[in-house]
Amino acid sequence: MGQRVALFDLDRTLIRRESASLYVAYQRAIGEATVVDQLRMGFWVAQYTLGVIDAEAVAKKAFETVRGKSEVGMIARCDDWVRNYVAPHLTDSARRTVADHRSAGDLVAIVTGATTYTAWPIARLLGIPHVLATELALDSSGCFTGQAVDPICYGTGKVTRVEQLGAREGFGFEDCVFYTDSYTDLPLLEKVAERVVVNPDVRLKREAQRRGWRVETW
Repeated sequence: MGQRVALFDLDRTLIRRESASLYVAYQRAIGEATVVDQLRMGFWVAQYTLGVIDAEAVAKKAFETVRGKSEVGMIARCDDWVRNYVAPHLTDSARRTVADHRSAGDLVAIVTGATTYTAWPIARLLGIPHVLATELALDSSGCFTGQAVDPICYGTGKVTRVEQLGAREGFGFEDCVFYTDSYTDLPLLEKVAERVVVNPDVRLKREAQRRGWRVETW
């Protein structure tokens, strides 16, 4: 066996809310989004939670909106947004659990469908050295192409990303504990040695109860 590994989902796990909703709130505050945009995002989040939306298709539409924009600008923008809008939603339980794993010498990683521009600022706040997240493709001038790098870090894409990290760092799924709230993470949950279901959506709560997985409220 390799070293013990702790994998953390981001939305509704490390933070209480969905990062996409918090981003629209930020856009509204700086005049880039309307009440309608905010309501639309709330509708999408509700559909996602109920499992009745093609999340990958919605994500790809969102990636199109940044086509031609500078990565440097996005990094600065997201640092400001995360500090003011996302960090306040980090839970004490998340901070404590991450700190416990780090103190134990475990390898710690965020595994999220959000982009790297959302995940890395949170990782730095928590002292997490590894981020597996959706990566946006860049052109030769450092601007976004409007597409993501395959695979998107969602569903089976999370399994692939963890396999790749394991190949680099020398661990397997049998070394991993995974913390998540979402039924869409079932492919990875079924691979790892230990599952901790945190603030679960309705479908994952039902699945966790059926399989006897640990459920926690953060």
